[in-house]
Amino acid sequence: MTDTLTLEQQIDLQIRTSGPMSVATYMGLCLTHPSKGYYRAGEPIGTAGDFITAPEISQMFGELIGFWLVNLWQQMGESKTFTLLELGPGRGTLMADMLRVACRAPGFRDALRLRLFETSPPLMGEQQARLEVYEPQWLQNFETFEDGPILVVANEFFDALPIRQFIRKEDGWHERQIGLVEGKRAFGLSPTPIPASAMPEAVAHAEPDTMFEVSFGGAEVMRQLAKVVAKQGGSILAIDYGYATTQTGDTLQGVRRHAYADVLDAPGETDLSAHVDFGALGVVARQAGLATQPLASQGQFLNRLGLGERAAALSRANPGSAADIRSAQDRLVGADQMGNLFKVFCAHSPGLMPPGFMP
Repeated sequence: MTDTLTLEQQIDLQIRTSGPMSVATYMGLCLTHPSKGYYRAGEPIGTAGDFITAPEISQMFGELIGFWLVNLWQQMGESKTFTLLELGPGRGTLMADMLRVACRAPGFRDALRLRLFETSPPLMGEQQARLEVYEPQWLQNFETFEDGPILVVANEFFDALPIRQFIRKEDGWHERQIGLVEGKRAFGLSPTPIPASAMPEAVAHAEPDTMFEVSFGGAEVMRQLAKVVAKQGGSILAIDYGYATTQTGDTLQGVRRHAYADVLDAPGETDLSAHVDFGALGVVARQAGLATQPLASQGQFLNRLGLGERAAALSRANPGSAADIRSAQDRLVGADQMGNLFKVFCAHSPGLMPPGFMP
């Protein structure tokens, strides 16, 4: 019966029958419902979708990360076999740009095993079309990997994992929930208080009405991947908007047709995301035995990898496109655009020295 209902109707029915749901449950249904979720049914990326990611702005983004991958592979002794895994590969644009550059390094292509983690059938089709020559395989989980080092790349992946939200009140913390008020979805609070001792020390004694967000899903993905990387060698590179240390604040947002939208409207048709607590991910990675680099802004990272030089070379080769190349460069690293908003996180095997993080 529920198959005949819209996702909006299904969510409202679940609230009526089971009571208010957590923000995490709501996000999970909106984004990954088996047939009506945002990432299951549509093609969200690009000018015809709801948002544009850095790889769609310029090939330079992926090319520089391709050089970065080769650098790490060489540091690992040019392993004869290794796994390259991308989380949420979108339309396959980033991976295609990375491999176009990386596979110029002798031995890289022969050693490569390409793995992708994706939940959107339409996007999987685009990934297959763009990456077929590299013989990609799609993973359903992070439990089993072949022998050899693992290099993980995640661009705008962790921000889409469901979060839970808590608000501090006089009697403790209360989880934020979504219920129905006069038939319309609305935010409210669970009546059950949670003691401050259950919260991270950094936020436990925050001022009343302060909000704290936590992504248990993000922490679990990092835990699983870090465990494997710690055992087999390699690195995890994550690029997203977020913050370096655990903090308070409401960062849940909705985007539809390249504009901000109410997160409670049009479930399944609106992209939902939240800023990433890279500090928390770093703790998980280090607990698994990995080292972490100081968080860099996207602007710092790309400039240290040579974005300016790459843009200049492209402009010399394509003088008629110089203005567009400069515009893309500014969009990627400009302080008022993506340069400061997006952060770059790296956890890796002890002993490796990933470029792009230290001046």
